[in-house]
Amino acid sequence: MKNRWVYHLSRKKDLDASSKLNFYIPSAEDTNDGFVHFSTAKQLAISAKKHRNGEKDIFLVEVDANLIVDDLKWEPARNGEYFPHLYGPFLKKYVTRLTAIPIDDSGTHLLPKLKDDPHE
Repeated sequence: MKNRWVYHLSRKKDLDASSKLNFYIPSAEDTNDGFVHFSTAKQLAISAKKHRNGEKDIFLVEVDANLIVDDLKWEPARNGEYFPHLYGPFLKKYVTRLTAIPIDDSGTHLLPKLKDDPHE
């Protein structure tokens, strides 16, 4: 495993649809790609700008990757960087923090302090 802490940017509507379940329903993009997209702390700001820029009602979902036994794969994506992809159910028991993310006037998400992993 490359990082203990990984992050997902979820839309409120997807979280609301999952409210009575023990797992999160993936976004349309995740469903189309066949996996749930995650980023490391160092990758998250660029991912937010690329995939959620200007969107309101976005939540940061912090996940302890140590809780995911078999379904998290690290695969090359943008610029050859390895990104964590979840090929299985996104169980709520993996989540250590769920935080609403405000945006500024330019549409940039104002991310909270993230946990860095010393093994990155």
